[in-house]
Amino acid sequence: MSKPKAGFYWCASCGGCEESVVDLAEGILDVVGAVDFAFFPVAMDFKREDVEAMADGEMAVCFVNGAIRSSEQREMAQLLRRKSSLLIAYGSCASSGGIPGLANLYDHRALLDVVYGNELSTSNPRGTRPRTETLVPEGKLHLPLLDAAVKTLAQTVEVDYSIPGCAPPVALLKGALDAVLSGNLPPRGSVLAPDKALCSECPRIDSKPEQLSITAFKRPHQILIDTEECLLAQGLLCLGPATRAGCEAACVAGNMPCTGCLGPVSRVRDHGASALSALTSSLGAKDADAVLQALQEVPDPAGLFYRYGLPGSILFAARSNLKDGRAS
Repeated sequence: MSKPKAGFYWCASCGGCEESVVDLAEGILDVVGAVDFAFFPVAMDFKREDVEAMADGEMAVCFVNGAIRSSEQREMAQLLRRKSSLLIAYGSCASSGGIPGLANLYDHRALLDVVYGNELSTSNPRGTRPRTETLVPEGKLHLPLLDAAVKTLAQTVEVDYSIPGCAPPVALLKGALDAVLSGNLPPRGSVLAPDKALCSECPRIDSKPEQLSITAFKRPHQILIDTEECLLAQGLLCLGPATRAGCEAACVAGNMPCTGCLGPVSRVRDHGASALSALTSSLGAKDADAVLQALQEVPDPAGLFYRYGLPGSILFAARSNLKDGRAS
């Protein structure tokens, strides 16, 4: 009896999700024994034609990491959707837009101006910009079209499940693979991670005051961080109260605040708004001037509260037309 086929593909992301597969360590041998990798181009010699030659739905599962930023990534997402029985958004970039999604704060033409014109390390006196077609002696080259907005995988194609994290914790990947192979899966559309706040698995939960009263927010380099006390109680911008559990509080174990990479729990519609609400409700100051003064200590609010989720947020969706990869 043939083994089920599985795939992994990489769109707009850093490559950390591929590293998380390797982090299975010897457990990857169990995966190799249970499935046939039908498409895993970062690790094996696969081509797009290999996927096109498959029957629709031939892959039992395909994990796609990375946001969707270009025409090529959209086409691959659509192709992998057709060829996969289950399509899983793997990691923060695929499930909520990730750090690449912060590009949506800027016009994409302005981004090209910076990269190809205004950087100190760039010498481009002709003002050359990427083109989708160019002639070379060997013929015509075709390059992907850069979309006007970064999108999540689910804003591009139908997604069956998502696994959050930057990168996803090994336990979540192993649990997802076990669930797929056993057929013991939750309802489609589920996030394959615990549906509770990170504070619930934080080793410092007992030191968190019942009522926080922060007078000023601090950054990690500004104080000597106590290794046992709740980070929020120390005035650090920890997003644990607004972030989904599943990583065993890995950043907190490293004595650093949670940055929110696992996204929100299911009852939250907008992770950034939820995180902002959680932090401001922890302030001891209650009058508007004192609250504004405390928030002045947050140097990059968008980068903090929407670091991993701007494309999937209400904030972005409300002002954008996401059809065909174009934003208004």
